[in-house]
Amino acid sequence: MKWHDLNSPEIKALASRDPVAILPVAAIEQHGPHLPLSTDVNIGEGLVEAAVTQLETIPLVVLPTQAVGASLEHVTFPGTLTLSPQSLEDALVGLASGLHAAGLRRLVLSNSHGGNKAAIDSAALRIRCEFTMLVVKAHYFRFPKPSDVGLPDTEWMHGLHGGAIETAMMMHLKPDLVRTDELQCFSSLGEELERTLTWIRPEGVAPFAWTSYDLNPQGVSGDATLATAELGSRLVEHYAGVLAEVVRDAHAFPIGHLERRQTEV
Repeated sequence: MKWHDLNSPEIKALASRDPVAILPVAAIEQHGPHLPLSTDVNIGEGLVEAAVTQLETIPLVVLPTQAVGASLEHVTFPGTLTLSPQSLEDALVGLASGLHAAGLRRLVLSNSHGGNKAAIDSAALRIRCEFTMLVVKAHYFRFPKPSDVGLPDTEWMHGLHGGAIETAMMMHLKPDLVRTDELQCFSSLGEELERTLTWIRPEGVAPFAWTSYDLNPQGVSGDATLATAELGSRLVEHYAGVLAEVVRDAHAFPIGHLERRQTEV
């Protein structure tokens, strides 16, 4: 059920069922020579659509995708559109205010772009404090990885952007948008740092602030040549399954704990 396909009385009726609202948060940004600017949008929407098919008994509604995210790390490459992190944070809070006004109390932010994490963290806390809503931050790339897909550990660690994982899911979801003649292994600065430093990496225990050009001059990190449509199908199935479980949890969450006044404890 899509928010924008309903009318106002239908939204009112839906709110009476205490549904979970799912907001896909994505990005429009460069993904190298082989993937389109819409990669994060396509993956994010594909995961939500696949998850929803597993949730027929849960009252829910899917909001219009927040397509443009915080992509400062990619602005040196043509095609990237970005909001400042503060603007994205404010946009998410503004959208939540509309949900709150309609009587909704449960929101899952389903994020498909790493650069959105900081804005989502801040927005989620503001929404919790201003509207007493449950806000769940669901970043698919932080979900447990599947154990049976055969990717090397180096790809899970360093294939951060446009590597095998994203390319494979795009081959499954939008094969006509993948330039297979441009697939390459895009080595990352992270691999060098793993050999020479103890803790500092692009991601992990002590991450440093980076632009995609810092990691690779083509703005891509990972081995896209490892991608197949079969791998993409398995990844989408896995991540969508985890997302469906998150939505079930959001529906079952004892929201009364959030609605208690501090003087009651």
